[in-house]
Amino acid sequence: QGVLTADQDIREEIRKVVQALEQTAREILTLLQGVHQGPGFQDIPKKCQKAREHFGTVRTQLESLKTKFPADQYYRFHEHWRFVLQRLVFLAAFVVFLESETLVTREAVAEILGIEADRERGFHLDIEDYLSGVLTLASELARLAVNSVTAGDYSRPLRISTFINELDSGFRLLNLKNDSLRKRYDGLKYDVKKIEEVVYDLSIRGLNKEATGG
Repeated sequence: QGVLTADQDIREEIRKVVQALEQTAREILTLLQGVHQGPGFQDIPKKCQKAREHFGTVRTQLESLKTKFPADQYYRFHEHWRFVLQRLVFLAAFVVFLESETLVTREAVAEILGIEADRERGFHLDIEDYLSGVLTLASELARLAVNSVTAGDYSRPLRISTFINELDSGFRLLNLKNDSLRKRYDGLKYDVKKIEEVVYDLSIRGLNKEATGG
């Protein structure tokens, strides 16, 4: 009985921190969603800077989460924070993409979140959580490609297309055993297709030449 009660207490403590993390993640998402609106393109650097400040809060909250359960029982309680961690990976990856149009590494995300990349070193970023977050980034970029055209930016969809195709090639090399990850990966095919349609549309209208200066 005592063990069960202690277990419940731990889960309750974890839940409280996870709720706070979810709230911070929502604030970062709301902030970054602004890039999809026309004027948002002008203040991308400002939005990224603000988002990085919010990640300071995330680090504090994750620090607190680490103290709520025995260090060697990460996977016992993993399902409590798995979803919010995947969302935070996506948000960190989106910020890095907006800043430099590169794919954030797992090590770099772990650093942004203030946690470990290596399982041996404690509270870490699970590889499947990292991959899940990256797949969410792909659908966000498909949306950004469409909205870039609306905002009159014709070169961004071409760069997004190159990026997503490289991402897709990378995922093809993986042997995905995890079911939810496989399902998410299936969604990537639609994102690739959606972006290809945008690029095709631009080429038909002759706008891709304008974008590449050709």
